[in-house]
Amino acid sequence: MSDTQAASAGGPTRTASFAKRLDQRYRAERRFRALGMAAIIFSIAALIFLLGSMLSNGIGGFQRAELAVPIDFPESGVTGDEVSLTAPSAIQVLEMQGMSEVVAFYAEEALGEEGAAQLSRDAWRDVAAALQSDPSLIDRSETFHLPASSDLAAGLDGEGSSEMQALAQKLVDEGKLSENWDFGFLGRSDATSPQQAGIWGALVGSILTMLITFSLAFPTGILAALYLEEYAPKNRWTDVIEVSINNLAAVPSIIFGLLGLFLLIEFMPNLRSTPLIAGITLALMTMPVIVISGRNAIKAVPPSIRDGALAVGASPVQVVFHHVLPLALPGMLTGTIIGMARALGETAPLILIGMRAFVATPPDAVTSPATVLPMQIYLWSDEIDRGFVERTSAAIIVLLVFLLLMNGLAIYLRNKFEKTW
Repeated sequence: MSDTQAASAGGPTRTASFAKRLDQRYRAERRFRALGMAAIIFSIAALIFLLGSMLSNGIGGFQRAELAVPIDFPESGVTGDEVSLTAPSAIQVLEMQGMSEVVAFYAEEALGEEGAAQLSRDAWRDVAAALQSDPSLIDRSETFHLPASSDLAAGLDGEGSSEMQALAQKLVDEGKLSENWDFGFLGRSDATSPQQAGIWGALVGSILTMLITFSLAFPTGILAALYLEEYAPKNRWTDVIEVSINNLAAVPSIIFGLLGLFLLIEFMPNLRSTPLIAGITLALMTMPVIVISGRNAIKAVPPSIRDGALAVGASPVQVVFHHVLPLALPGMLTGTIIGMARALGETAPLILIGMRAFVATPPDAVTSPATVLPMQIYLWSDEIDRGFVERTSAAIIVLLVFLLLMNGLAIYLRNKFEKTW
């Protein structure tokens, strides 16, 4: 008997063909769930592999090879009091007193001629900085752990020439060479030696650049979204503006770098490679994303909110700024998070405006020469010295932490202002 005949005869409706089709649907659902679970597992595994490789390489970037050098300041001839040693010009004064020669002398006494030759060229600056932070050292002897040369650091890691590996092993056995945590990595700026290089200058540059970007892109993007959604007439010109904004959001970032190069640098040539120019360029790139997300957030506000506000006598401006904007703000902040995260990791537009520069001092204003974290990572990754490989991974970790903190703050603000209806 066929399925139709069984149904017309009052027989069971769960026929063989129905059961077969139902079983096929269940199998398809199980396959879909299995594929979805496999995709999640693969994504988690890839993330763990990425973070694991960065951490394994980056941990070494937070360490450096250091040589133990005892210095007897009362016998060294270096003089100074608390006032002179804590003055801003203290390092220059100590340099004029021959601090570099004093450090070289005591290094040769402690390490021998061969070991002293592997002391970093600017190691005396660490001693001068220690005196500046603690002037009482001038009256006693102190053992300093000073940065070794890149060659000796490579020898300590089992790389480089056999002679350097033998020297490193000899100094380790004597207790004069060790690999210690380099907390100064977060407090120093760029340097020609990976042992002396730090991330502070690039970090300050990134913070100043992001402040300029947010200060320009967020209010401008939000006001543009409010105007287009609440006030702009629906005509051909509005359509052209909307299409242009959508296209700008998809434009490659290097195009905005060209815009910054030909417009901003043309009118402000003395501000090349500064957070101000970088912030304006990245604000132009971020603004379309904020406008689009802002308009979507405004559309999500129920019309009843507007009608209720108008019914109790609110003006159209009060409706927008007192009712619509507070309810749409969490969605706007979501778009801002996405745009700022994209801007934080950009390098292409910044290369074109001249931020591919060696900056040895942190910027003290938005018009000072500076670089940013992604650019610093790019520059270090291009270095020949292997010591910069670990510094690059460490800088990536700092960039990720900075990004997480920035996004965490934005998410906190979004949740704080979020309202339900």
